[in-house]
Amino acid sequence: MTDNSRIGEVLSTLDKELPQALDRLMEFLRIPSVSTDPAYRGEVRRAADWLCAELIGLGFEASVRDTPGHPMVVAHSQRGDRRPLLFYGHYDVQPVDPLELWQNPPFEPLIEDTPQGKVIRARGASDDKGQLMTFVEAFRAWKTVHGRLPSDLVLLFEGEEESGSPSLRPFLRENAEELRAGMAMICDTGLYADGRPAITTQLRGLYGEEIVIRAADRDLHSGSFGGLAANPIQVLVNVLSTVKDSSGHITLPGFYDGVEELSDALRADWAALGFDASEFLSRVGLKQPIGEQSRTGLEMVWNRPTFEINGITGGYTGEGFKTVLPAEARAKVSFRLTGTQDPKRIRDTFRAHVRAAVPQDCTVEFHGHGASPASRMDISDPAFAAAKTALSDEWDREAAYIGAGGSIPIAGDFKEILGMDSMLIGFGRDDDRIHSPNEKYDLQSFAKGARSWARILAALG
Repeated sequence: MTDNSRIGEVLSTLDKELPQALDRLMEFLRIPSVSTDPAYRGEVRRAADWLCAELIGLGFEASVRDTPGHPMVVAHSQRGDRRPLLFYGHYDVQPVDPLELWQNPPFEPLIEDTPQGKVIRARGASDDKGQLMTFVEAFRAWKTVHGRLPSDLVLLFEGEEESGSPSLRPFLRENAEELRAGMAMICDTGLYADGRPAITTQLRGLYGEEIVIRAADRDLHSGSFGGLAANPIQVLVNVLSTVKDSSGHITLPGFYDGVEELSDALRADWAALGFDASEFLSRVGLKQPIGEQSRTGLEMVWNRPTFEINGITGGYTGEGFKTVLPAEARAKVSFRLTGTQDPKRIRDTFRAHVRAAVPQDCTVEFHGHGASPASRMDISDPAFAAAKTALSDEWDREAAYIGAGGSIPIAGDFKEILGMDSMLIGFGRDDDRIHSPNEKYDLQSFAKGARSWARILAALG
C-alpha cells in the first residue's frame, strides 16, 4: 500500500492523539527559552535538550550541536529514494516584557475559550513552538501508521532566531553537505488575513542603518547661535527628506536596479485575494494609503521596495522646554528590498548621498544594522503545486501564493549557502500577538497545521 493511500489513517491518528499532542506542546511551552537574555541561557539549552529527546524518541538520529551562542538541534531520518526535505523552525522565544500586561503567567500555558474559538495562550505558542510542533506531530502520526518515519528528512531547529541568528550562517557553511536538501520547509509564517492557507513565495530583503550627525562640541543656546551654527537635527531631517519624493519614489541613483515586476499569473492570484488597503489600514486607525499610487496595496507591501525613518533623537526631549541647538542628532532608517536589489550597493549609495548633503564642519558616522537581499521562490517547481493542493484539501479553501512585506533571512541563507528554495507554510494568524503580551495560537491552527504537514508529506512522496 502506498503512502498516499494511507493518508486518511495518518489524519485520523492526528485527530485521536490531539490531547496528547497538546500535553507535549504545553510541556515545551513551560520552558522559558528566551534567547536574548543571558539569564535564560540554561533554559534555552533545556529546550534544545527537550526537543532532541522528543526526536530521538520518534526514531530520528538527533543531536544538540553547540555554537558560540545557543545550540542548534539537528536530526535525520533514514536515507531513501525520496527528494530530501529540510524542515526549519526555532525553539527560542521573545522576552515577555511588559510582564504586568499578561493576563496569565507567560510560561504557564493554558487552553482558553475566546469568541473566535479555543486558543493556546503562552509565550512562544505561535512564534514558534506551536508551529514547530506541527512538524513533529505530523512525523509522529506518520510513524504510528507506517511503522517508520518518512525517509530523507533533515531537521534544523534553531535557538537564536529571536536574537538575530548570529551563529546560523557560520553553522550552515560548516555543515552544508549534511544539511543540503532539495527543498526547505519553513513554518515561521501564517495564514492569509482571511484565514486562507497560504504559501509565502517571496520575501522582501532588509537593510538597516543608524546615522549620527555631530556639529558643535556642545549644545548651543539657540538665541546666541541660532541661524548661524549648524543644527544637526535640521541637517538630518533635510537630508532624509531628499531620499523619497512626495509620490513615494526613492531618489537614490540606481535604487530600482533589480526590482522586478509581478508575473501575470501572480498578479492575477493576488488580485483574487480581494485585498482592501483602506480596510487594512482601518485596523490601526488609518484609512488613506500613501506611497506609489500607481501600485496596488499588495504590491506596495509585498513587491515594492521602501525607505522608512524608524526613529529620530537629538536635543532636549524632557519635560518643559529648553532652547538649544543640539551637538548631536541620530536617526534609524530601513530599506525593504525586492527582486535582486543589492543591499550592499544600496548601503554605499545611501551613505554617499548623506555625506554629500552634510555641511563641511559637521561629521557623520554610520552604524549598520544588517543587510539581506530579498528572496523569491521558483513556483514552477512541481512541489509548490503539490503542496498548494494538499493545503486546499485540508482547509477546504483554495490555498494562495502570497508575499511577505517583512524579512525572514533564513530563506535567503538557504538559497545562498545551501542552494535551495524554501516553501514557507505556517498557520499563525494576524491576531496572534507574537512578540507582545498574551501571545496565542489557535487550537485549530495547531491541529490542522499538523494535518496539513501530513498531507504535504504524502503529496511530495
